[in-house]
Amino acid sequence: MAAKVVTVAFEGVEARRVDVEVQLTGGVVAFAVVGLPDKAVAESRERVRGAFAGLGLSMPGKRIVANLAPADLPKEGTHFDLPIALALLGVMGVIPPDALDGWAAMGELSLDGRIVACAGALPAAMAAGAMDLGLICPEACGPEAAWAGGTRILAPRSLVALINHFRGSQLLGAPAPGPVVEGERAKDLRDVKGQEQGKRALEIAAAGGHNLLFVGPPGSGKSMLAQRLPGLLPPLTSHELLETSMVHSVAGLIARGALTRARPFRSPHHSASMAALTGGGLRAKPGEVSLAHNGVLFLDELPEFGVQALDSLRAPLETGEVMVARANAHVRYPARVQLVAAMNPCRCGHGGAGRGACGKAPRCIRDYQGRVSGPLMDRIDLAVDMPAVTAADLALPAASEGSAEVAARVAAARRLQAERAEEVMPGTPEVLNGRAEGELLERICALDEPGRALLAKAAEAGRISARGWTRTLRLSRTIADLEGAGSVKRVHVAEALAHRRTSPAGGMEGVI
Repeated sequence: MAAKVVTVAFEGVEARRVDVEVQLTGGVVAFAVVGLPDKAVAESRERVRGAFAGLGLSMPGKRIVANLAPADLPKEGTHFDLPIALALLGVMGVIPPDALDGWAAMGELSLDGRIVACAGALPAAMAAGAMDLGLICPEACGPEAAWAGGTRILAPRSLVALINHFRGSQLLGAPAPGPVVEGERAKDLRDVKGQEQGKRALEIAAAGGHNLLFVGPPGSGKSMLAQRLPGLLPPLTSHELLETSMVHSVAGLIARGALTRARPFRSPHHSASMAALTGGGLRAKPGEVSLAHNGVLFLDELPEFGVQALDSLRAPLETGEVMVARANAHVRYPARVQLVAAMNPCRCGHGGAGRGACGKAPRCIRDYQGRVSGPLMDRIDLAVDMPAVTAADLALPAASEGSAEVAARVAAARRLQAERAEEVMPGTPEVLNGRAEGELLERICALDEPGRALLAKAAEAGRISARGWTRTLRLSRTIADLEGAGSVKRVHVAEALAHRRTSPAGGMEGVI
């Protein structure tokens, strides 16, 4: 006789069905777990033994075989403890054999029988609902799993409470979804003195979802501006909130089911490895670019990152997803982010002009900025050279316009983009200008004749690549949207070209 319980195995944010089958057979007394388990899954048998002992239950004096099917799918994580224990309880007759029909289960067991929190409750609940099953998960994960509307959820604190529920001596209620909490208070743009060009670029980037680079000496306000970008962005939509929360759930970053509509802002240190940025490791966890999905990835001191780590971002910035390849599996994570980067002009920080200028310029500038590859630079829509802040700038009163006023213009421009995309291609999901492509881009970015001539001149001069042409069109459309202009004109193209940088030390001089 065998008992079966459904659980899931994670491939990125996708939860794939796994059937846990437990059978008691004759032969040498042993407890075997088969079906490509990793070390954590193989150790489940000892945690199950300990939990049974904590409840005063004796293990059967027979050979126990727990099969995790399909057998060719790798199984990772501690959440297989609970389904193995439930299937064993079913085959032992402790709970009715049919009690587990219609349920999937996940959870780690402690040695005293408590069910401990584990990562991935939200995507597991979504997958269970898609299979027309309910989900049994730890009490601590119940508020998170309850966000999967329409899925029945049981969230017991301990194994004994679950046994009593299935035997009818105790009734477990469904958990309520966790709260929607406010994110950290956004920093106000009013705090930044001077740097009007940088503020303008930040507004354009926020309105269209464009990638942005600040270049300037230490103390010029590069990080200050980048940290104020979240205050200009609208909150996550319901669809974006679910997408982002599923990534954070797999990473174990959701506490007590609390979600936030604030867009992610991730700022990894420049010592981060390629796996830390794009995902990987022994269990192929999501990297910083995926944890920033639908938000902002800020890379301060850009040239100090490893060359391999930086170049690994090229594909995610273009496709909006990360594919982590392994010998036995390919794991896909979403990575639709807005890249904001900051860098000094050279290693000494001051570049080749003004007080404290680098004595090794221009070679020092070329070598330092050359650490950032041309193909990565080609994916950055706006590059702003920020001069040093002077004493006169610091003596200025606070700006009359802060984040609230700029955010209102950004929201209006984004609404215009959404309405236009729906009008041009009905049924198209909301697409920001920074992601527009193909037929949609052609129809929304029709240039006037002077604008097209200017863009063609830049292309003929070799200042922009084919990708640069597309990104300049997108940027021009965003600049026009901020003005409320219906068509894209030469002045919009000129401003977009002024912000393009073909190489770390290149620009558009002689074209505009």
